Amino acid sequence: MNAEPVVRPATIDDDAELLEIDHVTWSPRWSPGSPPDRERDPAFFREQHGGPEGFLVAELDGVVVGYVALHPAGHLASHSHVRIIDGLGVLPAAQGRGVGEALVRAAVERARAEGAAKVTLRVLDTNPTARRLYERCGFAVEGVLVGEFVIEGSPVDDVWMALHLDS
Repeated sequence: MNAEPVVRPATIDDDAELLEIDHVTWSPRWSPGSPPDRERDPAFFREQHGGPEGFLVAELDGVVVGYVALHPAGHLASHSHVRIIDGLGVLPAAQGRGVGEALVRAAVERARAEGAAKVTLRVLDTNPTARRLYERCGFAVEGVLVGEFVIEGSPVDDVWMALHLDS
């Protein structure tokens, strides 16, 4: 794998690869939820993901190695100017190759193209690598929910970050 990441919209054909990325990259250090269960999650784009429309995928040498999820942050008209990055995963073998940054920057550009004025995300304070990635992409901390989660018996802060877009 020597190529630059290529980011494109996800399709239903990416389902199995994204499910595998989700399974391989899950850790309690960066997700307060339960680990993905292959028995109960037979498809990545299951009903709660709403299909592939809100996802971008990254390829290296034609192989899907990562994804980012970008969705409206809420259902109110007064909140329609905000998008949220609510999922990011990169296969361990592709980490450190610019894939995460390419995905985040592509998500920001998609949000801008959709007319959004702001992109938000949440990251656990136990994931400093992801936080540095978001900061490189221009995101800043807007708030911290101290001890919002208890993971493996320890309180974990939920860090809210945002990027305000120039329209």
